[in-house]
Amino acid sequence: MVGPGLSRRVSGGGVKRVPEPELMEAGPQVDAYASADFSEPNEQFCALFQQRFAGFAGARVIDLGCGPADIPIRLALAYAGSRVFAVDGSAAMLARARRSAVSQGVEQRLELIRWHIGNAPVPQRLAAAGDAVISNSLLHHLVDPQVLWTTIRVCAAPGAIVLVMDLRRPESRNAARRLVEQYADQEPPILKQDFFNSLLAAYREDEIRDQLANSELKGFTVEQVSDRHLAVYGGLP
Repeated sequence: MVGPGLSRRVSGGGVKRVPEPELMEAGPQVDAYASADFSEPNEQFCALFQQRFAGFAGARVIDLGCGPADIPIRLALAYAGSRVFAVDGSAAMLARARRSAVSQGVEQRLELIRWHIGNAPVPQRLAAAGDAVISNSLLHHLVDPQVLWTTIRVCAAPGAIVLVMDLRRPESRNAARRLVEQYADQEPPILKQDFFNSLLAAYREDEIRDQLANSELKGFTVEQVSDRHLAVYGGLP
């Protein structure tokens, strides 16, 4: 796997994948991201979770790469009996998440954990602890994508359900620019640039299927769920 600032051409051609930094810690960048309106994809994530796992009644949920924690807060509100572990490597993001959890009244059921996935051992309280393991928009940040799938395997309890959603890399840089214009035209320049960079850092379906084939996660579905998002979901034995 290539490191930050480098790129590689994927099989079958198309735009090169350009990795971006794993953590978002700069103040203006965090502020722009946390203040942006991600309600549509976040609602889509929660709707997908409820649709694909209709039998889930609420238990222990681990969110890897929670950012400002909008999705784990939504799930905590939707599943009153749940306890959610919201994990991120950025202290600035977790500070935002803490304020949001208090304002929504779920701080007693939402545990915030600072952990840079792949750069430190799995916290003991997360090992085999998740009845559901979720992640949104983390995969494209990782230098080594296998880190996410390995971490999911370690954090998942027997029989756990898994949902990962992330951006899908467009076929060209021009296509990426069109998506930025369509969905982030009114956002600050720093966020528009972040969105463009994230689109170029994202993976496509065939790449994710290869990643899953190299992991111990078998039988998962990889599905394009919007013009810019992929979802990966399944269950563990």
